[in-house]
Amino acid sequence: MRVVCLAGGVGGAKLADGLQRALEPGELTVVVNTGDDFERHSLLVCPDQDTVLYTLAGIAEPAQGWGIAGETWQVMSQLARLGEETWFRLGDKDVATHLFRTERLRGGKRLSAVALELCAALDVPSRILPMADEPVRTRVRTDDGWLDFQDYFVRLRQAPEVREVRFEGADLSSITPEVEEALAGAEAIVVAPSNPIVSIGPILAVPGIDEAIAAARARGVRSVGVSGIVGGKALRGPADRMMASLGDEPTALGVARRYASMGLLDVFVLDRLDESLARDVIALGLEVVVTETVMTDVGARVQLARDVLAATLPPA
Repeated sequence: MRVVCLAGGVGGAKLADGLQRALEPGELTVVVNTGDDFERHSLLVCPDQDTVLYTLAGIAEPAQGWGIAGETWQVMSQLARLGEETWFRLGDKDVATHLFRTERLRGGKRLSAVALELCAALDVPSRILPMADEPVRTRVRTDDGWLDFQDYFVRLRQAPEVREVRFEGADLSSITPEVEEALAGAEAIVVAPSNPIVSIGPILAVPGIDEAIAAARARGVRSVGVSGIVGGKALRGPADRMMASLGDEPTALGVARRYASMGLLDVFVLDRLDESLARDVIALGLEVVVTETVMTDVGARVQLARDVLAATLPPA
């Protein structure tokens, strides 16, 4: 089964890992948000892409879900000694990834080609693709004005309320040949339990991606989405607070409404804790699957992946 998963963040990486384990090698393509990308210390840092990469390579730091296990911090310590700001910490092994990527991009390679090189170098059997080769940058408006996403997310620790979100450069970007090919050949589409606004939103803002998803669904490919909000709380990050400040209901139902309004899904996966919302989700025109969605360990990741894959099959 050829599966395309839209993902960003730790939740997206965990489900992608479950899907990779449940599928045969080469059957999974993960299309990753690049709206969080930014330059740091003259290096291009791709947080969502690298979180998925390290997770699928089996080298992610298990406790926090991002970064590399057994990381050291000598570069950051020396930069701090030299008086540089180090609020965005890059581990020594992680720096190697950014050096590799930045050097190749400066040599004229596309971001997609470099992403596939990284997959090959780390023995990842799946394809991890950026949503676009052109730079798209998420910015958020707070009461103090517009902020780059990493300033809001890391430096200010998501404290300001978000009043507006925009994806700068999205209108100048386009679907890549690799993403277009993956969606054209997909037999199932999965929307991971990532932040619907700033992880999945930027992917869908790239011209051509929503059309390619619609074309796949028109030929009978089923699209299944998983809520990253359980019991009214985001499992990771600020999705619940962000939805509330932007006027959406900060629940799994609010996520379902957002995706239903886009015509993105056929099936929505709820956690058992939110089973009472099933009827309201069905009223949106979506099928519902209720299962355990909190991925506490590898076994839970694989089980959720199997439940999601089962939901991509046509009803009997």
